[in-house]
Amino acid sequence: MFIFVTITAMAVPSLLSAINAARIAKAVGDISTMEPEIEQYDLLNGQLPNDLSDIGRPNFLDPWGKPYEYLNHATMKGNGKARKDRFLVPLNDDYDLYSDGADGKSSSPITAQNSQDDIIRAADGGYIGLASDF
Repeated sequence: MFIFVTITAMAVPSLLSAINAARIAKAVGDISTMEPEIEQYDLLNGQLPNDLSDIGRPNFLDPWGKPYEYLNHATMKGNGKARKDRFLVPLNDDYDLYSDGADGKSSSPITAQNSQDDIIRAADGGYIGLASDF
């Protein structure tokens, strides 16, 4: 019995880590899939979509069951809601597209503790991944 408990105690964290890594990879894939859809909308309509329903994804959920976040920079007032780096410079010039990550919480600067697990699009699409790795 002791051996079973020990093996289980060692295996469960590895399993949870693998599940989290798979969810992160899924979110990266989803954002990578939506990028060309947003670009195609822009080409056809001469402007970025107002929200994800414009590209046919009104209730598209991230791997944690929360809707993806989208912010068109052309329609926002100021850059208050834009995702920002550690110098408080917006991550993108065109739009933000991200998942709030496992905790379902986020703040504008990606250096905030509740933003570290977010899956973000940054550098105008040059980076898609964990905010903590950007």
